Amino acid sequence: MATFEDFQKLDMRVGEIIRTEAFPKARKPAYKLWVDFGEDIGIKQSSAQITDCYELNELIGKQVLGVINFPPMQVADFRSEVLVMGVYSEQGVVLIEPQQKVKKGDRLG
Repeated sequence: MATFEDFQKLDMRVGEIIRTEAFPKARKPAYKLWVDFGEDIGIKQSSAQITDCYELNELIGKQVLGVINFPPMQVADFRSEVLVMGVYSEQGVVLIEPQQKVKKGDRLG
């Protein structure tokens, strides 16, 4: 069972998607995302399996929640540096977003 201390080790922040690309080299359908986590953290890349619920053009400007302190993962020819969080649902993966616009880099707490 995870403890509260385990949860506190995760650094989950709000970022804004600023760039997207199709990712045909990924084994499972995915997009390449560039997410801006603000001045202190900067822009991080992520491979996200969200193609069932989102079109590339609708993702730009969307605020998302991401885990920024996992080790980077190589996905095909792309280095995924952050885990963008979503919910596995019947229609596919749905991104977790703040209900109101918040500052880039704000921490889940």
